[in-house]
Amino acid sequence: MDAELRAGVAVYNAGHYHAAHDAWEARWLDLPEGDDERFLHGLIQFTAAVYHARERNWSGATGLADSADDYLADLPGDYRGVNVATVREYLAALERDPERIERGPAPALTYEGDALGLADLHVESAFVAADVLAEDLGYDEDVIEQATRYARADLEAGEEGSEFVTFLLDFVRDADHRGIVAQRLSEHVDRREHRESDVDGLFDER
Repeated sequence: MDAELRAGVAVYNAGHYHAAHDAWEARWLDLPEGDDERFLHGLIQFTAAVYHARERNWSGATGLADSADDYLADLPGDYRGVNVATVREYLAALERDPERIERGPAPALTYEGDALGLADLHVESAFVAADVLAEDLGYDEDVIEQATRYARADLEAGEEGSEFVTFLLDFVRDADHRGIVAQRLSEHVDRREHRESDVDGLFDER
């Protein structure tokens, strides 16, 4: 869960509240009932409550705040390193007064004491973040998915300086140049696919 958890925390802290839940959702859906399932379910509903409050959907925000607090209620205040106690305090306040979102920001999520940002993500977490940011911000998800496959293959082959790893990290970390990086990634993916197609079938019987 570490990669998804870190990615969602950093994406949330960067203000992409809708995208944050996507970092956790697939893992949450695979979990059996228990503390981890309630934890991710609660975090997903917390980010949704914040999102709806920011959109001035007050009834949606208050309903989700109440539901999220129920899921997190029996967990320790620092469950899996996340500041659950702070989240629960804010959920209670948001349920009472959802318009508080207009008077101040929602609290940062912390992981093992740090309010992770996108620049703090290690490679696997950055891969998760790249995928959810691409979907949320309207970039070509197929390019990001293929680039991630190439990046993982390069790392497994010992190619620590893989251009795909570098560009994916830049895509996540550099919001100002994300569009340019996405274009470069697309070009590199195309070149790699063409190289692979040129080799395919060379040794088949003709």
